[in-house]
Amino acid sequence: MRVVLDTNVVLRAISSKSKLSIILDELFNQSFTLLVSSEILLEYEELITKFYGISIAKDFLDFLTILPNVEKVEPHFHLGLIEKDPDDNKFSDCAFAGNVHFLVTDDKHFNILKEIEFPRIEVIMANDFLNLFI
Repeated sequence: MRVVLDTNVVLRAISSKSKLSIILDELFNQSFTLLVSSEILLEYEELITKFYGISIAKDFLDFLTILPNVEKVEPHFHLGLIEKDPDDNKFSDCAFAGNVHFLVTDDKHFNILKEIEFPRIEVIMANDFLNLFI
């Protein structure tokens, strides 16, 4: 299964106290393939540093670089599907370019993708994704 994780999911999954931490456990266990782009990695780094500190951000990014089931994709186009928050397009562009099964997010801006016939990008909420593993 190929997946893009929105930053709001990653931020919550990093905390071992969060039930979403199982998502990162499953990533470590290679239960799915995570697709990222340079833009996504930069956002992960920026926001993890902001909320958890530079040490946690560095450890998390190092964690991503050693896992064989993390795939880097560099979209060569910008679809511009999410008009309400254009910064979120980095996730939908990566999802489309990487032919993912799911874009996992709890951000309501992504709901527009459910109305678009092409390109079809399946959006799933974090708890629904988590339920695939428990």
